[in-house]
Order: sequence, then C-alpha cells, then structure tokens
Amino acid sequence: MIPVNEPLFGNREKALLGECIDTGWVSSEGPFVQKFEKMFASYAGVEHGIAVCNGTAALDVTIAAINLKPGDEVIMPAFTIISCAIAVVTHGGIPVLTDVEPDTWCMDTNQAAARITPRTRAIMPVHMYGHPVDMDPVMALAEKYNLYVIEDAAEAHGAEYKGRKCGSIGHISAFSFYANKIITTGEGGMVLTNSSPMAERARSYRNLCFGPDRQFSHPELGRNYRMTNLQAAVGVAQMERIDEFIVIKRRNAALYTELLSNVRGIQLPVEKPWAKNVYWMYSIVLDKDTGVDAKSMANELKTRGIGTRPFFTGMHEQPALQNMGLFKGERYPVSEEIARQGLYLPSGLTLTVTQIEKVCTAIKEIMEA
Repeated sequence: MIPVNEPLFGNREKALLGECIDTGWVSSEGPFVQKFEKMFASYAGVEHGIAVCNGTAALDVTIAAINLKPGDEVIMPAFTIISCAIAVVTHGGIPVLTDVEPDTWCMDTNQAAARITPRTRAIMPVHMYGHPVDMDPVMALAEKYNLYVIEDAAEAHGAEYKGRKCGSIGHISAFSFYANKIITTGEGGMVLTNSSPMAERARSYRNLCFGPDRQFSHPELGRNYRMTNLQAAVGVAQMERIDEFIVIKRRNAALYTELLSNVRGIQLPVEKPWAKNVYWMYSIVLDKDTGVDAKSMANELKTRGIGTRPFFTGMHEQPALQNMGLFKGERYPVSEEIARQGLYLPSGLTLTVTQIEKVCTAIKEIMEA
C-alpha cells in the first residue's frame, strides 16, 4: 500500500528524544518547548510563538486570545475542518460561512464582505491544502470594520502570500503539527502573534489560567493545552529541515502535475501568481460529468494499493452543527461539489518517483475506463 502520508524522521529526532529521556525533562517544563516556539516564530517572521498540544487546541487558544464573547460572529469558509467551528461555538460565538473559490478552494473574500454584520468580531481565513488565501482583501475588511483576522495555517507551513509567510499576516494564527503535516510532532500545534497582550493571554489560557500570585488560584477557566518537551524536541529536529521538506513537497507536486495534466475530467491544484503553494497534500477534483466521484475513485485506487483521503465535508452539512440550529437552509455549491468530487493523493515526504508514477498510471486507467 502506498500511504497517503508518511513522516520523514532521522537520527536527529532520536538524539533529541534521547536527551529528553536522559535528563528527565519530558513534560512541558522542558527546554525544547521554548526553543521550538522561538524557531517556528522566527521562521514565520512573527514575534511570539505559543506551543500547544494539537491544532484544534491552537484554534481554541486564538479564540480565547481575542476574547470572543457569546453572540459574536466569526466569518469562515464552509469548506474547512470542523475544528474551526468548534473553537467558535465553544466560546459561545456564531460561525458565519462563505463559499470557497473553485480553483484555490480557499475562502471567497467577496462573500466574506457580504457576510459582515454589527456582531462580526473576526474573520478566519483557512489556507487550504497548502495554498494561501488572498489576504489583502481580508486585511482590508478587517481594517475597515475593526475586526480580528485569525489565520488557520495548519496546512500551510512555509506557504507564502506576496512574499510573506502564511500565519504572519493576520493578528493571530494557528498551526498543526499532526503526523501528516509538513513538520510534525505527532500531535501538536502552535499559535503565532505579534501582539504581546494576545500572546500573554494565549500562554495563560493554554496553562489553566494560573493566577500570577498563587499557583493554584485561577481567575479564569483555562485549558491544559501544553506541549510536552518530547513533542517539542521532535519539532526542533523537524524545523532544522523544513526548507528541505518544502522542496520535496513542491518537487513531488510538479511531477504529479506533469503526469496528470493531460488526463481529462480532473482538476489539479493551482498556484496563483501571488502565492507560494507548499502542496501539503496533492489534491484533485473530479469532474462530476465523468460519472466518477471521489468515493468511487478512492475505492478503485485502494484495490490497486493506493491510499487516499476525501475532502472536507462543509460545515453547513455537519450533523453536529445542524443539530445546534446552525446554517438552516444554507447552501454553498462549490464546497458541496468539491466535498463529493475531491480527494487527495499520496503526498508524504518519503514518497518516491516510482510511487507517484504508479498513482498517476492508476488514475489514467480508471478515468479511461
């Protein structure tokens, strides 16, 4: 089986994990946590990094950091992972949806403008599958209406918008270091911001909001979202190779594009002139007129020993959110179509040329049949 993803580890990760074990520093108090925070923040060109236990926790921390109030609205794309909506509703906020662009699969910024109301507090653009959102219109809206911008850059380590790293453009951002991300700590996440007050609040919230004078006195209810020294040690080793990893991702994507560009009925990823796409996952959308949907393609590829994953289901079609009374009667045609017709192909850092060729040959055979 060719897996969808396989992380790339080396001796450096083993050595730093061994150092954690030998010294006994395995909890969040260990020195690698701060080192990882500084490395990642510096790489993105941001002042503050706050390491957390996973990407969903990172999104929750960003919402806490802007002090979202019950009834406040946060605009986000319908096409994203449910963690974005969970972070908002957990704090009593209301997720407000837009559709996405049919080529980048990122937030339609024109629709975002139309969704602003007096209760809007923030916009949450999601850099989808490694391609940046068009951020200038988002930042213009934020300035005009005095809104926060929360970048979900979980899938966009090293991606760039007009030369700026994703996660450094908005007021605060969230990253994931899950096992399938460009750099991984197994589970893990990071919050980035240039705002010292937001960074202070984020650090407090991820650490149970301990009081400044008495350790076990809590003026607010926070969360235990701390990253362990073990995770951070792996993150430090991974950060030392992030540029190498991005070169691999882009090289593999170029080969996929070369081999699939002449296959009819398939939409391939794009790279806008103002973007650097890191192709976190090489994704395709099948033309519905072919009669082939993502599920049937995935099943056919599985029989050939090739792993895939489907695209996200839109937030407005999530049963848990519908049961809360959200998004009644709302339709987002692009999100709905790509949810049914989109899937991503094996994209791990250990992928070989031979494996990519096998995947592309299988896709050609299936589409011809």
